[in-house]
Amino acid sequence: MTSLWGDVQIAPSYEPDTPAVLFQGDRLDLLRQIPDGHTKLVVTSPPYNIGKKYETKIDFDEYLKQQKETIGECVRTLAPDGSLCWQVGNHVASDGEIFPLDIFIYRICADLRLKLRNRIIWSFEHGLHCRRRFSGRYETILWFTKTDDYTFNLDPVRVPQKYPGKRHFKGPKAGQFSCNPLGKNPGDLWVIPNVKHNHIEKTIHPCQFPIELVERLVLSLTNEGDLVVDPYMGVGSTACAALLHHRRAAGAELQAGYVKIARHRAGLAWEGRLPRRPVGRPVYVPGPKDRVAQMPPELDLVRRSLRTTR
Repeated sequence: MTSLWGDVQIAPSYEPDTPAVLFQGDRLDLLRQIPDGHTKLVVTSPPYNIGKKYETKIDFDEYLKQQKETIGECVRTLAPDGSLCWQVGNHVASDGEIFPLDIFIYRICADLRLKLRNRIIWSFEHGLHCRRRFSGRYETILWFTKTDDYTFNLDPVRVPQKYPGKRHFKGPKAGQFSCNPLGKNPGDLWVIPNVKHNHIEKTIHPCQFPIELVERLVLSLTNEGDLVVDPYMGVGSTACAALLHHRRAAGAELQAGYVKIARHRAGLAWEGRLPRRPVGRPVYVPGPKDRVAQMPPELDLVRRSLRTTR
């Protein structure tokens, strides 16, 4: 496979000068191959210990112990100016009680002397419809740094200004435009569609990262040539985001089928041919005349019937 930047090399185990390392096996086995301080960014979404087909549900305390072991190895590999981004939702107990995983992850990272810079809310509209509680439509990304001297590039991830023509109305800058012409800071609430059903990036993985989510982290927290690591890589969305922007990637995944898909997607990303949702595309909102936004007569009758029986 070739690209504008040369031949792609996807190694099965860690090699420091290889663009992509996609390792089939346990995440600790990969992390222990990476020397101290070689990683600029760790970004991942670990299993939530809720019994998905790619995980075995275990005692919650044991789950947290494994998370601490993984994060500890990630911290060892981090460069002094590096960042760790842990994206999590809720663990759901057998009785339906939820445990927000970011609460527990924060404690683990604080004990490892990492410093929290943002608790980012990732908001989306589609997911499991709950019957006994409100349906979950957001998850969190905890962004930690190893030191106070960390990489942060705001300009590549700025978003369009809401009021680009706004001017200062008083003071020494009166009459001048008050906004940055490159755009505004995206803030800590990110509205990005999750990968469901007819999403262009959808694969067989049931809980897949949207590449755009990772791209914002890659562009802001790394520079070209830096190493981006995902210890729970799934089908390789983090690796794709890294390769799309001339960063190196390393990830681990237990299931051979997912690794095969990750390698294929990484090759397409390197070549610039990977199907993906464009960065910054507005979330689709159906118009009032679109058929999907109109109530079908038969469902309207059902709705009316249900209302009268309550």
